[in-house]
Amino acid sequence: MQSNDSTPATLELSTIQPIAHDQRHGRARDLFTIWFGSNIMLLTVVTGALAVTVFKLPFLAAMTALILGNLVGGIFMALHSAQGPQLGVPQMVQTRGQFGSYGSLLVVALVVIMYLGFFASNLVLGGQSLHSRYPLLSTNQGIILVGLISVVATVFGYRLIHAYTRIMSYVSGATLLLCFIWIVGVHGLPADFMQRNELNLTGFLGTLSIAALWQLAYAPYVSDYSRYMPANTGGGAAFWSSYWGCCLGSILPMALGVIVGLCVEGDITAGLIALTGSLATLVVAVFSIGIAATNAMNLYCGTLSAITVGQTLVPKWSAGALSRAITALLLFSIALTLALLGQDDFMANYTNFILLLLYVLVPWTAINLVDYYLVAHGSYDVASFFRRDGGIYGYVNWTAVGCYLLGILVQVPFMATELYTGVIARAMGGADISWMVGLAVISPVYYLASRRRNRVQALNVMGKSA
Repeated sequence: MQSNDSTPATLELSTIQPIAHDQRHGRARDLFTIWFGSNIMLLTVVTGALAVTVFKLPFLAAMTALILGNLVGGIFMALHSAQGPQLGVPQMVQTRGQFGSYGSLLVVALVVIMYLGFFASNLVLGGQSLHSRYPLLSTNQGIILVGLISVVATVFGYRLIHAYTRIMSYVSGATLLLCFIWIVGVHGLPADFMQRNELNLTGFLGTLSIAALWQLAYAPYVSDYSRYMPANTGGGAAFWSSYWGCCLGSILPMALGVIVGLCVEGDITAGLIALTGSLATLVVAVFSIGIAATNAMNLYCGTLSAITVGQTLVPKWSAGALSRAITALLLFSIALTLALLGQDDFMANYTNFILLLLYVLVPWTAINLVDYYLVAHGSYDVASFFRRDGGIYGYVNWTAVGCYLLGILVQVPFMATELYTGVIARAMGGADISWMVGLAVISPVYYLASRRRNRVQALNVMGKSA
């Protein structure tokens, strides 16, 4: 018996526990709206603008790189989403099946930091945009307002977040369409719009990487929003709904960012307000609410990951709604502090943050997907996820941990950031292809190493039985 999904404001009682079959609800198409609606916000617009402001690409090259990066990165994101209905647990809990109970802490802790970074970035953008349009509201007050809305949705949990993003799919989608019509049709583009900036390989690869990372960054929590769905939800349906929802929801606002970035100089949010004229009040209001919706997702998943860390160390702890609320408030306090202190250098901090994030997410994605689809074939002992000793997965799977660290190391020569540029990246003029190298190397290495490990374990078992 599946419960219906007609009460979106119902307080979610579960946190990281397996979702029982009689509590499953929803349809695969719900995954389209949660990823489409949550991506149409100011941070996506700003990220798209990086292609022409930081990487200095012309319009066609910028759009090609952004579309290609999103379509490629979206494959990995959607493959993670299809895992949720099968296992019924959050993504970071499932990581124990690859890394072991304590070994998974290495990844989960990094993911919590990622959530805090995106949450703080969204707070800054939300606060700055509200202040730009409503001067009586200070940036700090705007930051706090957006944050408080996010906390409320996190406290109520899964149903409310799904309902919130479903509504924003229509409202934000319509507003985004109005922006395109207004800027292109009413305001008009500069006469030399298509000639601004020049094609360069470094910028193209940099933009490609940023777009791919935008999708890969969802990988650590994408199945958190499919885990309540019935176990018989088709993997293909979950994949395609998530894929097209996230790709279209990302590419369209990024395209708006490209247009704004080529039309104006300086702050993208201020440029968007200037270009949309009398429409700006609606645009800022809707996109700021969109930020709160996305931030609710970041805070919700960050909270689940933090609870995962706690439950690993104290296995008897079965966190409920109150624990989720308290943990969310603690994480909100940390992110709020980061936002208030780091708002002045936002663009530089944000660009460096997402590039560094890429290097630690790529090897985890490769290991998780190879293990799920090629090694375990989707069959895991969920009960072992919640044991201190990791059950059949042990405390630490050194094969996974070793491959993860190797995955970071193989990317070092290909890294290109303000903080460090690798030897090969420097020889390529600063082009960053580290994520491609990481995926290409670690996927086969982990697969072969896992096959060998499983054969050795099987021989050991046979030897003991003999």
